[in-house]
Amino acid sequence: MKSRIIAAVILGMVSAALLWAIRGPEAVENEASEMKLKEEQNLKRATFAGGCFWCIEADFEKTDGVVSVVSGYTGGRSEDPTYEEVCSGRTGHLEAVQVLYDPDKVSYGELLAVFWRHVDPTDRGGQFVDRGSQYRTAVFYHDEEQKRLAEASKLELDRSGRFQRPVVTEILPLAKFYAAEDYHQGFYKNDPMRYKSYRLHSGRDAFITKIWKNDAPQSPKGLKKRDDVKPSDTELERTLTPMQYQVTQKGGTEPPFRNDYWDNKQEGIYVDIVSGEPLFTSEDKFDSGTGWPSFTRPLKPENIVERADRGLVMLRTEVRSRDADSHLGHVFPDGPKPTGLRYCINSAALRFIPKRDLTAQGYGEYVKLFDREGK
Repeated sequence: MKSRIIAAVILGMVSAALLWAIRGPEAVENEASEMKLKEEQNLKRATFAGGCFWCIEADFEKTDGVVSVVSGYTGGRSEDPTYEEVCSGRTGHLEAVQVLYDPDKVSYGELLAVFWRHVDPTDRGGQFVDRGSQYRTAVFYHDEEQKRLAEASKLELDRSGRFQRPVVTEILPLAKFYAAEDYHQGFYKNDPMRYKSYRLHSGRDAFITKIWKNDAPQSPKGLKKRDDVKPSDTELERTLTPMQYQVTQKGGTEPPFRNDYWDNKQEGIYVDIVSGEPLFTSEDKFDSGTGWPSFTRPLKPENIVERADRGLVMLRTEVRSRDADSHLGHVFPDGPKPTGLRYCINSAALRFIPKRDLTAQGYGEYVKLFDREGK
Protein backbone atom coordinates (compact mmCIF):
# COMPACT_ATOMS: atom_id res chain seq x y z
CA MET A 1 0.00 0.00 0.00
CA LYS A 2 2.76 2.43 0.97
CA SER A 3 4.63 1.70 -2.27
CA ARG A 4 1.49 2.54 -4.29
CA ILE A 5 1.03 5.85 -2.48
CA ILE A 6 4.68 6.78 -2.99
CA ALA A 7 4.45 5.88 -6.68
CA ALA A 8 1.33 8.04 -7.08
CA VAL A 9 3.02 10.99 -5.40
CA ILE A 10 6.11 10.64 -7.62
CA LEU A 11 3.95 10.36 -10.75
CA GLY A 12 2.08 13.51 -9.77
CA MET A 13 5.31 15.40 -9.19
CA VAL A 14 6.75 14.26 -12.51
CA SER A 15 3.54 15.24 -14.35
CA ALA A 16 3.57 18.68 -12.78
CA ALA A 17 7.22 19.15 -13.67
CA LEU A 18 6.63 18.14 -17.30
CA LEU A 19 3.65 20.47 -17.56
CA TRP A 20 5.75 23.27 -16.07
CA ALA A 21 8.57 22.57 -18.56
CA ILE A 22 6.33 22.25 -21.63
CA ARG A 23 3.90 25.11 -21.03
CA GLY A 24 5.96 27.39 -18.83
CA PRO A 25 5.37 28.61 -15.27
CA GLU A 26 3.07 31.47 -16.27
CA ALA A 27 0.67 29.16 -18.13
CA VAL A 28 0.43 26.79 -15.16
CA GLU A 29 -0.16 29.64 -12.71
CA ASN A 30 -2.78 31.17 -15.01
CA GLU A 31 -4.61 27.86 -15.24
CA ALA A 32 -4.69 27.57 -11.45
CA SER A 33 -5.99 31.12 -11.17
CA GLU A 34 -8.68 30.42 -13.76
CA MET A 35 -9.81 27.31 -11.87
CA LYS A 36 -10.03 29.27 -8.62
CA LEU A 37 -11.95 32.07 -10.36
CA LYS A 38 -14.34 29.52 -11.88
CA GLU A 39 -15.03 28.07 -8.43
CA GLU A 40 -15.72 31.54 -7.03
CA GLN A 41 -17.95 32.42 -9.99
CA ASN A 42 -20.17 29.46 -9.17
CA LEU A 43 -20.94 31.00 -5.79
CA LYS A 44 -23.62 33.64 -5.28
CA ARG A 45 -24.45 36.31 -2.72
CA ALA A 46 -27.62 37.16 -0.85
CA THR A 47 -28.20 40.02 1.60
CA PHE A 48 -30.71 40.10 4.45
CA ALA A 49 -31.54 42.48 7.31
CA GLY A 50 -33.16 40.83 10.31
CA GLY A 51 -32.36 42.89 13.37
CA CYS A 52 -29.22 42.13 15.36
CA PHE A 53 -26.68 40.81 12.87
CA TRP A 54 -25.02 38.63 15.54
CA CYS A 55 -28.09 36.38 15.46
CA ILE A 56 -28.76 36.42 11.72
CA GLU A 57 -25.11 35.67 10.97
CA ALA A 58 -25.20 32.67 13.30
CA ASP A 59 -28.46 31.38 11.78
CA PHE A 60 -27.18 31.47 8.21
CA GLU A 61 -23.72 30.12 9.01
CA LYS A 62 -25.34 26.99 10.43
CA THR A 63 -27.14 26.38 7.13
CA ASP A 64 -25.76 23.78 4.73
CA GLY A 65 -24.48 25.24 1.47
CA VAL A 66 -23.52 28.59 3.00
CA VAL A 67 -19.81 29.29 2.51
CA SER A 68 -19.50 32.43 4.65
CA VAL A 69 -21.52 35.22 6.23
CA VAL A 70 -20.39 38.82 6.81
CA SER A 71 -22.13 41.18 9.22
CA GLY A 72 -22.44 44.75 8.03
CA TYR A 73 -24.54 47.76 7.12
CA THR A 74 -26.52 48.71 4.01
CA GLY A 75 -29.47 50.71 2.76
CA GLY A 76 -28.38 54.08 4.09
CA ARG A 77 -26.85 57.36 2.98
CA SER A 78 -23.48 57.70 4.70
CA GLU A 79 -20.23 56.23 3.42
CA ASP A 80 -18.44 53.55 5.45
CA PRO A 81 -20.51 54.01 8.63
CA THR A 82 -19.41 52.87 12.09
CA TYR A 83 -21.45 50.74 14.48
CA GLU A 84 -22.11 53.73 16.73
CA GLU A 85 -23.34 55.82 13.78
CA VAL A 86 -25.70 53.11 12.58
CA CYS A 87 -27.00 52.54 16.12
CA SER A 88 -27.91 56.23 16.32
CA GLY A 89 -30.51 55.66 13.61
CA ARG A 90 -29.37 58.74 11.67
CA THR A 91 -27.51 57.05 8.79
CA GLY A 92 -30.47 55.24 7.25
CA HIS A 93 -28.46 52.01 7.26
CA LEU A 94 -29.77 48.69 8.53
CA GLU A 95 -27.81 46.02 10.33
CA ALA A 96 -27.55 43.26 7.75
CA VAL A 97 -25.64 40.17 6.69
CA GLN A 98 -24.25 39.21 3.31
CA VAL A 99 -24.34 35.48 2.60
CA LEU A 100 -21.96 33.77 0.18
CA TYR A 101 -23.54 30.46 -0.84
CA ASP A 102 -23.22 27.56 -3.24
CA PRO A 103 -26.41 27.37 -5.35
CA ASP A 104 -25.68 23.71 -6.10
CA LYS A 105 -26.18 22.96 -2.38
CA VAL A 106 -28.76 25.51 -1.25
CA SER A 107 -31.11 27.62 -3.35
CA TYR A 108 -32.00 31.26 -2.88
CA GLY A 109 -35.54 30.18 -2.10
CA GLU A 110 -34.26 27.98 0.72
CA LEU A 111 -32.26 30.90 2.11
CA LEU A 112 -35.44 32.97 2.10
CA ALA A 113 -37.16 30.21 4.07
CA VAL A 114 -34.36 30.28 6.66
CA PHE A 115 -34.66 34.07 6.87
CA TRP A 116 -38.44 34.10 7.41
CA ARG A 117 -38.15 31.54 10.19
CA HIS A 118 -35.77 33.69 12.24
CA VAL A 119 -37.35 37.16 12.14
CA ASP A 120 -40.62 38.87 12.95
CA PRO A 121 -41.59 40.15 9.47
CA THR A 122 -44.61 42.02 10.85
CA ASP A 123 -42.62 44.49 12.99
CA ARG A 124 -41.97 47.89 11.39
CA GLY A 125 -40.12 49.33 14.37
CA GLY A 126 -37.24 46.92 14.83
CA GLN A 127 -36.74 43.33 15.94
CA PHE A 128 -37.56 42.04 19.42
CA VAL A 129 -35.57 43.91 22.11
CA ASP A 130 -33.75 46.06 19.52
CA ARG A 131 -35.84 49.04 18.48
CA GLY A 132 -35.30 51.56 15.71
CA SER A 133 -35.32 51.68 11.92
CA GLN A 134 -31.77 50.31 11.82
CA TYR A 135 -33.12 46.98 13.13
CA ARG A 136 -36.08 46.58 10.75
CA THR A 137 -36.27 43.64 8.36
CA ALA A 138 -35.48 43.76 4.66
CA VAL A 139 -34.41 41.53 1.78
CA PHE A 140 -31.85 43.24 -0.48
CA TYR A 141 -31.90 41.67 -3.92
CA HIS A 142 -28.79 41.45 -6.14
CA ASP A 143 -30.63 40.86 -9.42
CA GLU A 144 -34.12 40.66 -10.90
CA GLU A 145 -34.41 36.93 -10.26
CA GLN A 146 -33.77 37.42 -6.54
CA LYS A 147 -36.32 40.24 -6.53
CA ARG A 148 -38.94 38.00 -8.15
CA LEU A 149 -38.30 35.15 -5.73
CA ALA A 150 -38.28 37.44 -2.68
CA GLU A 151 -41.55 39.16 -3.60
CA ALA A 152 -43.25 35.83 -4.33
CA SER A 153 -41.98 34.35 -1.07
CA LYS A 154 -43.17 37.36 0.92
CA LEU A 155 -46.62 37.22 -0.69
CA GLU A 156 -46.92 33.50 0.04
CA LEU A 157 -45.96 34.05 3.68
CA ASP A 158 -48.40 36.94 4.03
CA ARG A 159 -51.26 34.84 2.64
CA SER A 160 -50.42 31.84 4.81
CA GLY A 161 -52.32 33.24 7.80
CA ARG A 162 -49.40 32.45 10.09
CA PHE A 163 -49.25 36.00 11.42
CA GLN A 164 -52.06 38.13 12.80
CA ARG A 165 -50.51 41.25 11.28
CA PRO A 166 -49.40 41.87 7.68
CA VAL A 167 -45.85 41.05 6.57
CA VAL A 168 -44.07 44.40 6.20
CA THR A 169 -40.51 43.29 5.35
CA GLU A 170 -39.18 45.50 2.55
CA ILE A 171 -37.79 44.07 -0.71
CA LEU A 172 -35.09 46.52 -1.79
CA PRO A 173 -32.30 46.73 -4.38
CA LEU A 174 -28.83 46.32 -2.89
CA ALA A 175 -26.71 49.44 -3.23
CA LYS A 176 -23.45 49.18 -1.28
CA PHE A 177 -22.74 46.81 1.57
CA TYR A 178 -20.23 47.85 4.25
CA ALA A 179 -18.65 45.16 6.41
CA ALA A 180 -19.01 45.83 10.15
CA GLU A 181 -16.09 46.11 12.53
CA ASP A 182 -13.95 43.01 13.09
CA TYR A 183 -15.24 42.38 16.62
CA HIS A 184 -18.77 41.88 15.24
CA GLN A 185 -17.71 39.18 12.77
CA GLY A 186 -18.34 35.66 14.07
CA PHE A 187 -19.47 37.10 17.38
CA TYR A 188 -21.47 33.97 18.26
CA LYS A 189 -18.27 31.93 18.01
CA ASN A 190 -15.79 34.40 19.47
CA ASP A 191 -17.85 35.34 22.54
CA PRO A 192 -20.35 32.48 22.88
CA MET A 193 -21.35 33.13 26.50
CA ARG A 194 -22.31 36.75 25.89
CA TYR A 195 -23.99 35.89 22.58
CA LYS A 196 -26.11 33.13 24.09
CA SER A 197 -27.18 35.36 26.96
CA TYR A 198 -28.10 38.20 24.60
CA ARG A 199 -30.04 35.89 22.31
CA LEU A 200 -31.85 34.21 25.18
CA HIS A 201 -33.07 37.52 26.60
CA SER A 202 -33.74 39.25 23.26
CA GLY A 203 -37.08 37.50 22.77
CA ARG A 204 -36.13 36.18 19.33
CA ASP A 205 -36.16 32.47 20.13
CA ALA A 206 -39.33 32.70 22.22
CA PHE A 207 -41.07 34.29 19.22
CA ILE A 208 -39.70 31.67 16.81
CA THR A 209 -40.89 28.85 19.06
CA LYS A 210 -44.35 30.39 19.40
CA ILE A 211 -44.84 30.96 15.68
CA TRP A 212 -43.18 27.86 14.24
CA LYS A 213 -43.43 25.27 17.04
CA ASN A 214 -45.87 23.01 15.22
CA ASP A 215 -44.01 23.05 11.92
CA ALA A 216 -41.13 20.97 10.70
CA PRO A 217 -38.34 22.95 8.99
CA GLN A 218 -39.32 23.89 5.44
CA SER A 219 -35.94 22.76 4.12
CA PRO A 220 -33.80 19.73 5.01
CA LYS A 221 -30.92 22.15 4.81
CA GLY A 222 -32.17 24.06 7.85
CA LEU A 223 -30.47 25.01 11.06
CA LYS A 224 -28.87 22.78 13.60
CA LYS A 225 -30.20 22.77 17.13
CA ARG A 226 -29.21 25.81 19.20
CA ASP A 227 -26.74 25.07 22.00
CA ASP A 228 -27.76 25.39 25.63
CA VAL A 229 -26.86 28.58 27.49
CA LYS A 230 -24.43 26.77 29.76
CA PRO A 231 -21.34 25.24 28.12
CA SER A 232 -20.12 21.76 28.99
CA ASP A 233 -18.00 21.22 32.07
CA THR A 234 -15.00 20.49 29.85
CA GLU A 235 -15.44 23.80 28.04
CA LEU A 236 -15.85 25.66 31.33
CA GLU A 237 -12.61 24.22 32.68
CA ARG A 238 -10.88 25.35 29.53
CA THR A 239 -12.32 28.87 29.33
CA LEU A 240 -12.55 29.87 33.00
CA THR A 241 -9.62 30.62 35.29
CA PRO A 242 -9.07 28.09 38.11
CA MET A 243 -10.61 30.53 40.61
CA GLN A 244 -13.63 31.25 38.39
CA TYR A 245 -14.23 27.54 37.91
CA GLN A 246 -13.83 26.76 41.61
CA VAL A 247 -16.26 29.50 42.63
CA THR A 248 -18.97 29.11 39.99
CA GLN A 249 -18.93 25.33 39.56
CA LYS A 250 -17.74 24.04 42.96
CA GLY A 251 -19.27 26.64 45.28
CA GLY A 252 -15.91 28.02 46.38
CA THR A 253 -15.10 31.41 47.90
CA GLU A 254 -12.35 33.74 46.74
CA PRO A 255 -10.09 35.64 49.19
CA PRO A 256 -11.47 38.95 50.50
CA PHE A 257 -9.74 42.18 49.39
CA ARG A 258 -7.79 40.18 46.78
CA ASN A 259 -10.30 40.01 43.98
CA ASP A 260 -11.17 42.13 40.95
CA TYR A 261 -14.24 44.11 41.95
CA TRP A 262 -14.44 44.56 45.73
CA ASP A 263 -13.37 48.21 45.39
CA ASN A 264 -14.46 48.88 41.80
CA LYS A 265 -16.17 52.27 41.64
CA GLN A 266 -16.82 52.54 37.90
CA GLU A 267 -20.34 52.91 36.51
CA GLY A 268 -21.61 49.81 34.77
CA ILE A 269 -23.27 46.45 35.26
CA TYR A 270 -22.09 43.05 36.46
CA VAL A 271 -23.05 39.95 34.46
CA ASP A 272 -22.59 36.22 35.00
CA ILE A 273 -19.09 35.15 33.93
CA VAL A 274 -20.52 32.02 32.27
CA SER A 275 -23.77 33.09 30.61
CA GLY A 276 -23.55 36.88 30.50
CA GLU A 277 -26.98 37.28 32.10
CA PRO A 278 -27.29 40.69 33.84
CA LEU A 279 -27.08 40.40 37.64
CA PHE A 280 -26.10 43.62 39.43
CA THR A 281 -25.39 47.29 38.78
CA SER A 282 -22.92 49.79 40.21
CA GLU A 283 -25.93 51.90 41.23
CA ASP A 284 -26.73 49.32 43.95
CA LYS A 285 -23.12 48.57 44.97
CA PHE A 286 -21.80 49.68 48.36
CA ASP A 287 -18.70 49.26 50.53
CA SER A 288 -19.59 46.63 53.11
CA GLY A 289 -16.07 46.43 54.54
CA THR A 290 -16.02 42.68 53.92
CA GLY A 291 -13.61 42.66 50.98
CA TRP A 292 -16.15 41.28 48.49
CA PRO A 293 -18.44 43.14 46.06
CA SER A 294 -21.68 43.92 47.87
CA PHE A 295 -25.03 45.02 46.47
CA THR A 296 -28.36 46.00 48.02
CA ARG A 297 -30.39 44.24 45.32
CA PRO A 298 -30.08 42.47 41.97
CA LEU A 299 -30.48 44.27 38.68
CA LYS A 300 -32.96 41.64 37.45
CA PRO A 301 -34.43 39.64 40.34
CA GLU A 302 -35.66 36.96 37.93
CA ASN A 303 -32.02 36.14 37.09
CA ILE A 304 -31.28 35.26 40.74
CA VAL A 305 -32.05 31.96 42.45
CA GLU A 306 -31.82 31.68 46.24
CA ARG A 307 -31.25 28.39 48.06
CA ALA A 308 -30.79 27.34 51.67
CA ASP A 309 -27.10 26.67 52.42
CA ARG A 310 -26.40 24.47 55.43
CA GLY A 311 -22.70 24.07 54.69
CA LEU A 312 -21.57 25.93 57.83
CA VAL A 313 -22.85 25.91 61.40
CA MET A 314 -25.31 28.70 60.66
CA LEU A 315 -27.99 28.58 57.97
CA ARG A 316 -27.21 30.90 55.07
CA THR A 317 -28.95 31.81 51.83
CA GLU A 318 -26.94 30.94 48.75
CA VAL A 319 -27.30 33.07 45.61
CA ARG A 320 -27.02 31.45 42.16
CA SER A 321 -27.65 32.65 38.61
CA ARG A 322 -30.75 31.32 36.90
CA ASP A 323 -29.51 30.39 33.43
CA ALA A 324 -25.92 29.30 34.08
CA ASP A 325 -26.63 27.98 37.60
CA SER A 326 -23.37 29.57 38.74
CA HIS A 327 -22.65 29.90 42.45
CA LEU A 328 -22.40 33.66 43.04
CA GLY A 329 -22.25 34.10 46.81
CA HIS A 330 -24.77 34.66 49.63
CA VAL A 331 -27.34 37.22 50.71
CA PHE A 332 -27.56 38.52 54.30
CA PRO A 333 -30.16 40.68 56.10
CA ASP A 334 -27.60 43.26 57.34
CA GLY A 335 -27.40 45.66 54.41
CA PRO A 336 -28.23 49.37 54.17
CA LYS A 337 -31.50 50.95 53.10
CA PRO A 338 -33.66 50.76 51.10
CA THR A 339 -33.64 46.94 51.05
CA GLY A 340 -31.71 46.08 54.22
CA LEU A 341 -30.01 43.29 52.23
CA ARG A 342 -26.36 42.59 51.45
CA TYR A 343 -25.70 40.46 48.40
CA CYS A 344 -22.13 39.34 49.08
CA ILE A 345 -20.83 38.18 45.69
CA ASN A 346 -17.57 36.66 44.46
CA SER A 347 -15.78 38.75 41.82
CA ALA A 348 -14.76 35.50 40.14
CA ALA A 349 -18.42 34.84 39.28
CA LEU A 350 -18.83 38.21 37.58
CA ARG A 351 -17.79 40.13 34.50
CA PHE A 352 -17.97 43.92 34.70
CA ILE A 353 -19.15 45.94 31.70
CA PRO A 354 -18.43 49.69 31.95
CA LYS A 355 -21.17 52.13 31.03
CA ARG A 356 -19.31 53.21 27.89
CA ASP A 357 -19.25 49.64 26.52
CA LEU A 358 -22.85 48.63 27.24
CA THR A 359 -24.25 49.28 23.77
CA ALA A 360 -21.31 47.75 21.89
CA GLN A 361 -21.49 44.60 24.00
CA GLY A 362 -25.22 44.06 23.60
CA TYR A 363 -26.48 45.61 26.85
CA GLY A 364 -27.66 48.96 25.48
CA GLU A 365 -31.00 48.75 27.30
CA TYR A 366 -29.17 49.45 30.58
CA VAL A 367 -27.52 52.72 29.54
CA LYS A 368 -30.55 54.61 30.86
CA LEU A 369 -29.72 53.45 34.40
CA PHE A 370 -26.90 55.95 34.44
CA ASP A 371 -28.78 58.87 32.93
CA ARG A 372 -28.51 61.42 35.74
CA GLU A 373 -30.83 63.89 34.01
CA GLY A 374 -33.63 61.33 33.94
CA LYS A 375 -33.37 60.66 37.67
